[in-house]
Amino acid sequence: MTSLRSRVALVSAAALVLAGVGIGYSLYAAARSGGDSHAAGHAVPASDDGLYIRDSEGSVVLQQGSGTSTRRTSTGLDCNRFYAAGDTAVCLGVEGSLKPTTKVEVLDADLTPAESFTYSGVPTRARVSPSGRMVAWTVFVTGDNYAGTNFSTRTGIFDRETGRIIDSLEGIPLHIDGERVRRVDVNYWGVTFAANDNTFYATVSTAGKTYLIEGDIANWSATALRENLECPSLSPDGTKLAFKKRVNDSVDDRWRLYVLDLESMQETALAEDRNVDDQAAWLDDDTVAYAVDGGVWSVPADGSGEPRLIADDASSPSMVKD
Repeated sequence: MTSLRSRVALVSAAALVLAGVGIGYSLYAAARSGGDSHAAGHAVPASDDGLYIRDSEGSVVLQQGSGTSTRRTSTGLDCNRFYAAGDTAVCLGVEGSLKPTTKVEVLDADLTPAESFTYSGVPTRARVSPSGRMVAWTVFVTGDNYAGTNFSTRTGIFDRETGRIIDSLEGIPLHIDGERVRRVDVNYWGVTFAANDNTFYATVSTAGKTYLIEGDIANWSATALRENLECPSLSPDGTKLAFKKRVNDSVDDRWRLYVLDLESMQETALAEDRNVDDQAAWLDDDTVAYAVDGGVWSVPADGSGEPRLIADDASSPSMVKD
């Protein structure tokens, strides 16, 4: 446990530096230890619907029920970041301490390992397309000379159907305001997939600004749609993106949750006034879930209502439904 806490302290300090370029990252929930015992049983997305979360001990569990009548069932996995959809799950774990690496483990719906990849850096984001075909991840890395902070990101995509692996999105042709961008400081993170397994959305950072991009895997292209939008998450019906928006320069109070209507391109501020440094997940077409203050909360996607705690001592929410 001592080595784990030392590693977390090191990475947390690095995250404060990253916040200066608009990325931000909190490893508190990913490394906190608690007194709760692991849930019993063995849940798998193939047969067990509900809210999958990472508990305070790092175990991925299935939480079912609501209010005071919730129950948790273990999956047998320990992950820093987890997500499941369709017939696929992805588990990101940290290996090593002074020079951490991320193990990306792609699993079937019964949580049997199917593929694994290893990258230098610390895990931060994970997503699976609705069908389960496409898998994406983001890690923090060090050593890029162009980064004044000496930190950057690497985002990869794996196509389970074809076996194609994209180790880094940085090679995708990017257009901003109609012009091809060829800068060396381009970084991507926070991928979310459309139902067609081809279109994706993500954040790109370049020249000190962040943008929402729409990517096309088949045509291998990316186009910036909007400035100041991070960690997008596409709703199940494909009409809205939940995202975090930079509202000020404070390190401790930088982001707020919003929803973007993709048809009208109108933004709606959600009824959550805390600093949320997470890639939100959708519980349904009308409700967004996210990790903040050591728990998983939900809030209506139309800006109404108020935040509701749905999973204490938890992070990395993923709703699995038939």
